[in-house]
Amino acid sequence: MTHPSATESPDSTADFERSERRPRGPLTGFRVLDAATVYAGPLAATMLGDFGADVIKLEHPEGDSARTHGWSKNGIGLWWKTLGRNKRTVTAKLSTDEGRELFLELVRTADVLIENFRPGVFEKWGLGPDVLHEINPGLIVLRVTGFGQGGPAAQRRAFGTLIEAMSGLAHMTGEPDGPPTLPPFGLADGTAALAGAYAATLALLHRERGGKGQVIDLSLLEPLLLVLGPGPTVFDQLGEVPGRHGNRSPNNSPRNTYLTADGSWVAVSTSSLSVAQRVLRLVGHPEVVDEPWFQNAGERVQHADDLDAWVGGWIGERPLSVVVSEFERVGAALAPIYTVEDLMNDPHVIERDIITTIDDEDLGPLRMQNVMFRMSETPGGIAYGGRALGADNEEIYVKELGRSVDEIHRLREEGTL
Repeated sequence: MTHPSATESPDSTADFERSERRPRGPLTGFRVLDAATVYAGPLAATMLGDFGADVIKLEHPEGDSARTHGWSKNGIGLWWKTLGRNKRTVTAKLSTDEGRELFLELVRTADVLIENFRPGVFEKWGLGPDVLHEINPGLIVLRVTGFGQGGPAAQRRAFGTLIEAMSGLAHMTGEPDGPPTLPPFGLADGTAALAGAYAATLALLHRERGGKGQVIDLSLLEPLLLVLGPGPTVFDQLGEVPGRHGNRSPNNSPRNTYLTADGSWVAVSTSSLSVAQRVLRLVGHPEVVDEPWFQNAGERVQHADDLDAWVGGWIGERPLSVVVSEFERVGAALAPIYTVEDLMNDPHVIERDIITTIDDEDLGPLRMQNVMFRMSETPGGIAYGGRALGADNEEIYVKELGRSVDEIHRLREEGTL
């Protein structure tokens, strides 16, 4: 579905240049209405925008709280710059009649709507899927919640932290004799965002092949649970509950972090037998590679104390540069444990532009993560970083929906925008 109004040249030079820089990826011509907050839903919209979708970020007049999360510079949220990239921003208070009316006008032009209100809130406002599909039968409605639209826990308040606890992630993370450990970032939300972008794209593919719009019920719990491994199957078949192993793996050994002679940490993994053999030969214990127990990854785990002692001892006697070069020489798998500064200075990261630089309208040259993958025919891109709250109210409401400037100013003064 193409929206000519969304691609007409804006009157202002700045808006024209910004729209011209918008990625021309495989989702060009589709419009996404991002009415979600904080992380999972908005990040899914960001991913779609990175590959060409015209994303309109709709916020309460007070703004998405993600604008104030984490670090800031000159009062501008730095996380928002990435989360809000490639999005035009408008405001509307959906609980008011006029805000609801503006929202429904936007819905008529959209291909995908993303929302993450608690189940029943949209219906209370008269914005349930039945209403939305009546005015736009082809609309894809991505509904992101902690526990899903139905079930005993559907109405529970949920943040990613609670999902990371309930999924079993925290129980499996940390040292064996230490407490359950939560990740220091939004892992559950990020995993759900990947799933949401995937689901929305599948729904668009279905619709483009002659299908119709649909509702996607996405919880934070289910995507994270899927990537955590075979825990439910192991418990079902063996009655075992996976626990905490620190930096070791229950699946193979040696696998751990080790300290070099000059105080740097490195990580080693031996998921394949051939790599495990190379590591043990390198560290001076070729005799063990022919042991029957060494041939099986699960049995190597039973000898993790010895394997760690041999690998850790060898690494601990050498500086980082020697350790890295020797592992590379024999074709074994090792990586330094980086800080973000180390990462941004790595030659591979620089060469591939994994951390790219954009020209931000507020902060000037600004570095952030690039798009996640490279497509040879339809590459994505980043046109601009997250914009100010309601920065595109007039461009969208006046130029595209036909409202008057005076009306938009009135609605802003009344608190609807």
